[in-house]
Amino acid sequence: MPHTRRTFLTSAALGAVGLQAFAEPPPVPTTGAANANLEPFDQLFQSFLARHKLPGAAVAVARGGKLVYARGFGFADAEQKTPVAPDARFRIASVSKPITAVAVLMLAEQGKLKLDDAVLKYIKLKPAPASGVELDERWQKVTVRQCLRHTGGWERDREGGFDPISVPGRIRRALQLDGPPTPDDIVRYMMGQPLDFDPGARFAYSNLGYLVLGRVLEAVTGQRYEPWVKKHVFGPLGATAPALARGLPENRSKAEVSYHDAKGRKAACLYPPRVGRQVPLPDGAMNVEAFEAHGGWVASAVDLVRFAAAFDGGRASPLLSDASVRDMWARPDGAAGFGSDKKPREVYYGCGWNVRPVGDGKLNAWHDGWIPGTNTLLVRRWDGLSWAVLFNTDSTPGGDAPSGLIDAPVHRAAGKVQKWPNGDLFEKFM
Repeated sequence: MPHTRRTFLTSAALGAVGLQAFAEPPPVPTTGAANANLEPFDQLFQSFLARHKLPGAAVAVARGGKLVYARGFGFADAEQKTPVAPDARFRIASVSKPITAVAVLMLAEQGKLKLDDAVLKYIKLKPAPASGVELDERWQKVTVRQCLRHTGGWERDREGGFDPISVPGRIRRALQLDGPPTPDDIVRYMMGQPLDFDPGARFAYSNLGYLVLGRVLEAVTGQRYEPWVKKHVFGPLGATAPALARGLPENRSKAEVSYHDAKGRKAACLYPPRVGRQVPLPDGAMNVEAFEAHGGWVASAVDLVRFAAAFDGGRASPLLSDASVRDMWARPDGAAGFGSDKKPREVYYGCGWNVRPVGDGKLNAWHDGWIPGTNTLLVRRWDGLSWAVLFNTDSTPGGDAPSGLIDAPVHRAAGKVQKWPNGDLFEKFM
């Protein structure tokens, strides 16, 4: 069943030198403007796709708030042999979480909510407990900040645990719904389930916590999640293309890639007019339209580096104050930020981002995303470099997530660049 996978990538290969040597790869279709100074990136991705037999990828790199690299590699549709455009749109999976986090921090900055408020102060949904099950009073203690940091009390990976985004059929039957569950339905169902641990006690990655944040946003703003985020998060950046995912191919933008589930799985379609028919997992058999605040956005690599570059140090962010940006990167108290020896963890999860301090108050922040048919990576580095790498498949033939394999090599490729372009390609992709 679909779920969003999380891994801590290296995101700190700044000390590495040299670009990994690759055998001469077969030709990989490449789109976008070439720049001889950025050849290390071209070599890396052409070789990477060929060696791992991946259908396609889009890559964008920003430096100092300017877009310096945007290229597509391989095929947006492997069957039709349509090349990936530099600004092709991809499901970005859990790279959606930093977007939701920024939206919530904006509302906090505006005084419309407090991060340490209980989420049930805002959410007025009626819980849907199973027959004979008492409501868990610990739900009353879950805060906005805990949801941002994955310390709210849910643990999908424990023995007997589950991720509610992966069980639309179970929720549909329990709530007697006519169609696939909405984000509201999923949260109502889980409000009737016990927490796995006391809120704030520790870190456990949770898609549910971000769906809860989506409900908080809607309650506070009186608007639906998607249009509010489009206007207030993407609007100031000049990014007009991002939108929430649609399950069926015919309902997507023509600029969106086709998705290739590495395992070739099929299951019953959730969406009309093909309800119940066997379809590829990414094409209507997983409830992607309810992923929303935790993993539902579709965007281009260009849009994502535009977003990441909004938090470059030394420049005023168009989205958040300096204080809010510091809050976004801040180390959590307790077990989420410190080991059993009380020493700071080398890597921790802030508000919507994985964070690795690299000394002198500097840090790298990143997020990856994984759902069947998609694997993504967004990195914002301390030195003003940001990059996004989006794949239209979830795994290599050997079962590895491409984002985990590509992370360190991109750092090394950046280290090989001797002269960075002075121009800005963002205007080309407005």
